Amino acid sequence: MEPIPLPSHVHYELLLQFLEQKTRDSVRQYNSQYESVNQLIVTLRKALALQKQLERSCVQANLPVEPRWLLNEIK
Repeated sequence: MEPIPLPSHVHYELLLQFLEQKTRDSVRQYNSQYESVNQLIVTLRKALALQKQLERSCVQANLPVEPRWLLNEIK
């Protein structure tokens, strides 16, 4: 059985760090954009949590999961 490809958690972490440390600070004075960035951060955190939940359910169902760094990895 082929492993189920999923994004590596580091992809989420890098995006979150960038948004929290760079983007949010640069739009702090613009309320609407600041709120949009905060919502994006919340959404990414939820996506990561849902992916971890999916990974746990796959493990429980004995389905192999493979974290991927790239779309087209060489095997």
